[in-house]
Order: sequence, then structure tokens, then C-alpha cells
Amino acid sequence: MSVQSSELKHTEPRLNYVTCASPAGAHRMAYWEWGKSDNPNVLLCVHGLTRSGRDFDPLARLMSDTYRVVCPDVVGRGRSDWLINPEFYAITQYIADMFTLIARLSPAKLDWVGTSMGGLIGLGVAAALNLNSALCPHRCNHGLGSTQRLRLGKMVLNDIGPVIDANGLSRIADYVGQPKSFQSFDQAVDYIKAESAEFGKHTHEQWQDLTRNVFVQDNGQWVKHYDLRIALPMAEETPEAIESSQSVLWPAYESLSEPILIVRGEHSDLLSEHTVQLMLQRNSNAKHINVSDAGHAPTLRVPEQLNPIRQFLLD
Repeated sequence: MSVQSSELKHTEPRLNYVTCASPAGAHRMAYWEWGKSDNPNVLLCVHGLTRSGRDFDPLARLMSDTYRVVCPDVVGRGRSDWLINPEFYAITQYIADMFTLIARLSPAKLDWVGTSMGGLIGLGVAAALNLNSALCPHRCNHGLGSTQRLRLGKMVLNDIGPVIDANGLSRIADYVGQPKSFQSFDQAVDYIKAESAEFGKHTHEQWQDLTRNVFVQDNGQWVKHYDLRIALPMAEETPEAIESSQSVLWPAYESLSEPILIVRGEHSDLLSEHTVQLMLQRNSNAKHINVSDAGHAPTLRVPEQLNPIRQFLLD
């Protein structure tokens, strides 16, 4: 059954926190939760580099009758703490934080939706789970604790794959660490609309929703919700390091043994059509959809994008 715009209920999520650790100390990661808290079937939705867990509100509302939907604010963003040492704003830290969250949730079944960075985190989680399984063939009671018997179920990779286009990465790096402040919310909306033209066409109300959780009021000004220092590790990455990451990401992707849905914005500058074709060839569990009139990344806020994901998760 497909969903229409009028059917997206305006329910609100519960806000919770989990305490995680980095080499620099402890920090709290916020997560937004939808559906019954005792539902063992968990859908973990992880956002992109400068976004927040509230990006998934429409999808979470749609899936909360089937799943316990959990949408974290990755550390340094949204309602989560900022790290003392910005050196640890890295995928490895985000993966560790997700394992702490997964241990808290203790799911019997874990499906994943990852937009951009959230998809890379998902591949990292899959790689760690596979490594743990290989090291502990008898599923010993150590290592990942309550997650050692867990493997990832279905995965939605929203405009991301093992190969990241350098041009798209450069475009993102240009604005991530730039401070912005506005006197009014409407000015912030105009900025997001201009800066995020790659998201594709949206109504004014949808642009407001896309702005509401990534700009916050501080001393009378509307400012970015995230720690601008998340840009520092990104700026230090070399082309060689980015290319070498493929040696980790491809095996992680190929190890996925459950269905995979690759969502690509038609005009994406981060996930090329060539990479999508390689992904389809290198994992027979994968299929893909193209989102017209969108680049990086589809926002998953309209029925035309939500319906295929809902059908994929429920099949």
C-alpha cells in the first residue's frame, strides 16, 4: 500500500540519550525514537554529515507501526554533545557510538537507513559485525556484548557507496566549517534553500522543515546546529586516504547478505551512476532506484521517495 502526503501523521518522537566514550572522554548521543519501545524490530536511521536525526521524521512516522524507529543525532550535531577533541569527529568514532546505541536498544532484528555519511557508518557497522563473527565462530559471550549475535538486516543506502566522488566531497567541504548566523528564521530558510539546491524541488513548508532542526536560536541569532569543528578532520583527508578507504568499504558492502536498496539522486555529484552499476554487480542482493530532479541527497520527505523504501522494508 502506498502513502499519500495527507497520510503522513504529525506525531512527535521521544527524545532519549545514551552515554558513549571517545579517547577524550565521555559524551552523550541523543536519539529520537518512534513506535513501541518494546518492539524488537528496530529501524536505525542515520543522517548525513551536517544534518540531524529529525531528517527522518516522515519516514519514521510511516514505519513506526512496524518498527521501533530510532534516529540518532550523531555526536557534534543536534541535541548530542560536542566532542572535546575534534580529532575524533571521524567515522570510526561514529561507528563505536552506534554500537553503544545498539547495545542499549538490544534489537532482535536491525534494519538500517543511511543517508550519505549515515550509509558509510552502516557499512562500518557491517564490517565490524562480520569481523566479530569471524573471530568468534562459536559466538562467545564477549567482544560486542549483546550485539555479538546480531547481523544487519536490510540496508537502504541513500546516495552513498564505497566510491565517493571527489568533486562532490570538495563541494561539501567548502561550506561545512563556515559559520553562518541570521537574525530571523526566514533568512535561515532562504540560506538552506540556496545552499541545498541539490536536494531538489520542495515546497516552502518542506524547506522550513529541512531548516528547523539544523538551525537553532542562540543569543537571538539563528546559527548552525552542529559543531563547526567537524570540518577539521575532513580538511586533513588526502586524496590517497579517500581512495584507500575503498579497500575497507567494498568488502563491507560485499559482505551484506540481506537485501540492499541503493537510492541515487539523478544529479548526484557524490554517487556516480558508474559506481551504482559496480555495486549492483558486486552484490546480487542489491537493487536501486533513481530519484528524478534531485542531487545529493534525496531528502526522503515525499511519497515518491518514501513509497519505494516502505515497500522495500516491508517486502
